[in-house]
Amino acid sequence: MESLPLAVLLLIFAAAAAVIWVAGIQLSKQTDILDDRLHLGSALGGLILLAIATNLPEIAITVSAALANNIGVAVGNILGGIAIQTVVLVVLDALGTKGGHPLSYRAASLTLVIEAVTVVAVLGVVIAGSQMPGNLVAFRLTPAAVLIAVFWIVGLILVQRSQKDLPWHQQGDAPGAQDKPRGHSKKQGAEKNKHLRTGTSVLIFSVAALATLGAGVVLERSGDAIAGNIGLSGVLFGATFLALATSLPEISTGLTSVKQGDYKLAFSDIFGGNAFLPVLFLVAVLITGKPVLPQAQSTDIYLTALAILLTLVYLLGILFRPQKKLLGMGVDSLLVLVLYLLGVAGLFAVAAS
Repeated sequence: MESLPLAVLLLIFAAAAAVIWVAGIQLSKQTDILDDRLHLGSALGGLILLAIATNLPEIAITVSAALANNIGVAVGNILGGIAIQTVVLVVLDALGTKGGHPLSYRAASLTLVIEAVTVVAVLGVVIAGSQMPGNLVAFRLTPAAVLIAVFWIVGLILVQRSQKDLPWHQQGDAPGAQDKPRGHSKKQGAEKNKHLRTGTSVLIFSVAALATLGAGVVLERSGDAIAGNIGLSGVLFGATFLALATSLPEISTGLTSVKQGDYKLAFSDIFGGNAFLPVLFLVAVLITGKPVLPQAQSTDIYLTALAILLTLVYLLGILFRPQKKLLGMGVDSLLVLVLYLLGVAGLFAVAAS
């Protein structure tokens, strides 16, 4: 693709992003239907499958980049994706909660605190893994990549347990938060599509998954060519424009959840996806047979620190539950937005140094 004109590359990139938007929405809808009918979310294996299904764009880009030995794009997309997906909550707060209390006030629960802590723990392993020797690999595995997967699974178990038996008043749900149970918007969506046969839903899901995987590969290849064409490093492009493109489905499905009053699910989808994304480093290691995290650049570690900071701001927002809005959003969302914009400016400074 490097030989194509920039205008054509931009058109291809936009088309691939559009496919991911449409296919991502269908993936979310069909996942909700299959989850309701097959009770996938009631078991740990089901939660893992759902996490994989909802992160297919990032999986496609990681696999494509790893096969092309373009690790920089894969790492930048994963870590940049975590930061930018956290900012999706700002969009949901500003556009989805017209009037009344901010998003974190309505969604507050200790289960979300556990999910946020899982994200921070996984990202802590990412930073530690980046300092490991570059030759520490056995059976196409590295300690950091395996530990990230272990932390993620342990986090899923803790979240699952917290939803059933948390020794706190009202199961850790804050007073004044959403009165309907988390996930009710998924059940409403499944109810609207009850006429759809399970086999048809599986077929739509499969087609959407294949379209997402194909578009993800095109997105990675065209994005890499665009970055080279405009003189932007693959890491920076992956952390910004590429990460934004793969976050489009989260914005759409998140707005749907928030508008239906399922504020906890909106938070949970973002935190859950952010905790899963670093697990893709294990996929990259298995494909390349080389340690990926020790190849992380200063910009990657910077993005990891930024993602931790943004997650902690929302964690505190969930605990302290700000009731007032500034500029149409909660104080925590406004702070996250400001920190992200400053962080992106700092990212270019770090890349230039």
